[in-house]
Amino acid sequence: MTQKTHALLEILTGQPVMPVVAVQSAAEGVELARALSAGGLPGIEVTLRTPAALDAIRAISAEVPEALCGAGTILTPRQFDEAVDAGARFIVSPGTTHEVLDVAKTADVPLLPGAATPSELMAMIEEGYEILKFFPAEQLGGIPYLKALAPVFQTVRFCPTGGVSPKNVSEYLALPNVICVGGSWVAPKEFLAERRFDEITALAREAASLGRA
Repeated sequence: MTQKTHALLEILTGQPVMPVVAVQSAAEGVELARALSAGGLPGIEVTLRTPAALDAIRAISAEVPEALCGAGTILTPRQFDEAVDAGARFIVSPGTTHEVLDVAKTADVPLLPGAATPSELMAMIEEGYEILKFFPAEQLGGIPYLKALAPVFQTVRFCPTGGVSPKNVSEYLALPNVICVGGSWVAPKEFLAERRFDEITALAREAASLGRA
């Protein structure tokens, strides 16, 4: 399929929470990836919101073999290509454009594109995508909205991101059309700034246990 579903499913079903992080240096990214992997969250989405993002993806890919490092906040084909060149194992976009879809068709790595409205979902299904990012989740209607979509779009599953927190994550994960969630709470900015990586590992361990019997 267009989405390279098998590869994407393997990543997203491997953990209930996908850490969504912004790092300030490659070294910070490496330490963070090690801490999250040690806590049971090897999949990590490094967002292209900082100048260090691509260097961090490159370093994590080279130095942390246990991690599955992806790139997030991909807005253009150029960013897509740069992330893949840096070693990203998957690509995440908050929305979708025809240009990004075109480059995804020829790439070896899977794309998790964003979509929210019924029209967007129908368009993505036509393109062969049924695993989608839902962002910003809480602002778009959150759990009630996803519940309303489920009976109509029965083949679509989401990774909600944006406003998901320890307070509501279990409710999101209980939805049948949610495959996992994206969350930044497992790597708080203050923990990163103060190099409290042991505490990040503890938060990751708690998040990795969500939804398990």
